[in-house]
Amino acid sequence: MLGIIVATIFIAIIVNLILKRFHLPTIIGYIVTGTIIAYIFGLHDAVNNHNLKEIAEFGIVFLMFTIGLEFSVDALVRMKREVFITGSLQVIITTLIVVLISFYILNFDFQTSMIIGAALSLSSTAIVLKTYNENRDIKKRHGQRVLGILIMQDIAVIPILLMISIFTTNSGDSVLYIVIKTTIAAVVLIGILYLAGKYLLEPFFTHVSETNSEELFVGSVLLIAIGASYMAHYFGFSYSLGAFIAGMMISETKFKHQVESDLIPFRNLLLGVFFVTVGMQINFIMIYEHLFTILLLLPVLMILKYFIIYAIVRIDDTKRVAFKTAFSLVQIGEFSLAILELARSGNLIGSTHAQILIVTIVLSMILTPIALKNLSKIASSLLPDDVMEVPATLAVDKDLKGHVIVLGYGHLGQELVRELKDMRNDYIIIENKILYYQMGKNDNEPIIFGNAAQKHILESVNIKKACAVIVAIDNQEQIRIVCETINDLTKNTKTIVKITKSEDKKLLEGLHLEHIIVDDEVVAKALVEETRVCSIDFSQNKIL
Repeated sequence: MLGIIVATIFIAIIVNLILKRFHLPTIIGYIVTGTIIAYIFGLHDAVNNHNLKEIAEFGIVFLMFTIGLEFSVDALVRMKREVFITGSLQVIITTLIVVLISFYILNFDFQTSMIIGAALSLSSTAIVLKTYNENRDIKKRHGQRVLGILIMQDIAVIPILLMISIFTTNSGDSVLYIVIKTTIAAVVLIGILYLAGKYLLEPFFTHVSETNSEELFVGSVLLIAIGASYMAHYFGFSYSLGAFIAGMMISETKFKHQVESDLIPFRNLLLGVFFVTVGMQINFIMIYEHLFTILLLLPVLMILKYFIIYAIVRIDDTKRVAFKTAFSLVQIGEFSLAILELARSGNLIGSTHAQILIVTIVLSMILTPIALKNLSKIASSLLPDDVMEVPATLAVDKDLKGHVIVLGYGHLGQELVRELKDMRNDYIIIENKILYYQMGKNDNEPIIFGNAAQKHILESVNIKKACAVIVAIDNQEQIRIVCETINDLTKNTKTIVKITKSEDKKLLEGLHLEHIIVDDEVVAKALVEETRVCSIDFSQNKIL
């Protein structure tokens, strides 16, 4: 076993070094490693080892715990539409369509169709959220939509497992007992975790931190994460759901950032183990024997999920957000593998059909990180002019001049508006995201619903008579498109742009921009200035 572990680490490092030359994510390297060691050491059956599965699943547990740290209870309440409406619709509609296809076209029985439909409605929490955390897309609008849907999918695992239990139970009384038991267990679990988080976590971590022992603090973090996961599992729910709730509880305390930094090494290591186990499930003999079926099934499933998710998100959001959300969730996820394995062991689905679906799922997971890495580029090329169909609703005075135009009403845009109010400057906001637009309308702000990359939108706010145009947009590709449009109208003589790092200036070359604020440079200067002030204070105290 020690030799296998050493070989696995060695292969993972070599494979990832090669893949990094082609700018491919480490997730692919771990999956490839799993496939290699499965054939070198004959470990195809090892992936079914209960202990290995438990260890691998804790990679997802720690991922969901760190995701929970970013979202307080209030944040989850604000995301109720993304979680409970969008997420529920996605799971229900996808399941229903797949059930109809399986039952009426492929001639599976109803129970098997329900299992297949439910399993294929889920996406990969591990791959998508790991990638989104690394590229910081989790904070963006499409990242919030993706997170909301994934949270709902994790919650949906509970009724799916309950459904499998019902299908393997013949007594009507037993079904009712299972439903009542699950409901009571959910109430008890959430109640215990909520009360512990509200009244015990803060004083507990305070006492631990007062010992000034890093070992005790890390041990306490692991205790909370694993303890909450075990409690959820004890009550019949997934490990990751308990971890997510525990993370949200800790996010209400002042220790959230320290907890996150201590847990990341464990998370990344165990996620690596998880992806290795995914690679071990690739069976080339099965692929060869059913190649046509897999090659047909893979794109059909991904395209079906794309159109369902796109249609649901597009109801109340932009084309770009809908595209990115749907494109990010077209794969089938890791919980689907567990559901199919459980269904196979319960004789609810045939072994061959289960293996075909498992290989298809793993292949969809392999394609995902490559697609997500190029998500913004793909969106920009396919949707260069994401125009909202809603017309500008603000009547702008044709004689208005000397005003400031703020492009974007996100966090930066809102801060800019507060400053402009204090300075008593006239301003107009342009926003093309439903959420932020509605926030502006609720705040009685002079806000227009539209895409700033469209000339007629900019002309409608008298851009040529404005004293300044502030671009408060996060997406670097979109900033380029917007500045090109402004350049056609004003040569960017009054345009002020905020970018994250100096390298992003290359994207704005040739646009006559004289006022570019580099976020990192401003923060660095402010921090150094603070050290200078501290040095002066220290010197004065020393003299005294």
